[in-house]
Amino acid sequence: MRKGMIRVIYGDGRGKTAAAVGRAITSAEREKKIIMIQFLKGSVTRCGAFLQRLEPEFRLFSFEKREAAFDTLRPEEKQEEIANIQNGMNFAKKVMVTGECDILILDEVLGLLDYGIVSREEILTLLQGKNEDMEVILTGRVFPEDMNDWADEIVHVENRKGGRAIV
Repeated sequence: MRKGMIRVIYGDGRGKTAAAVGRAITSAEREKKIIMIQFLKGSVTRCGAFLQRLEPEFRLFSFEKREAAFDTLRPEEKQEEIANIQNGMNFAKKVMVTGECDILILDEVLGLLDYGIVSREEILTLLQGKNEDMEVILTGRVFPEDMNDWADEIVHVENRKGGRAIV
């Protein structure tokens, strides 16, 4: 695996987070340190408790305070969570600059574009500030075509039948 890669795993299909976690666990076996920051999923995720058992090699962070996913919140609740999400983005910047991990997963960060919480320029600036040896994995439903040059690898996930993901 090349160092310093930017990978994108996107699409409407299920399995994007699982694919990112799978890549990270494979790297953890080789004594790599992983940080995963989840966005738009609420403070509690189904896989969160399991992933926390993988510490200290695999650390999971969510800056959102409400348990519910972002898209189910009332407008005033969304405004409060946007401030928390911005804290998560600031933490991601710090992790990238300091190089405190080998792999950084920004789970559903592309969804922040969909909701207008961050701009493409903010994500590009974030990626440009990363430690050169760090691998970054971005996930989300939509990856705009004009962002293709930003990534070294792009994987599209789609459901074809019965909710099973094709990666």
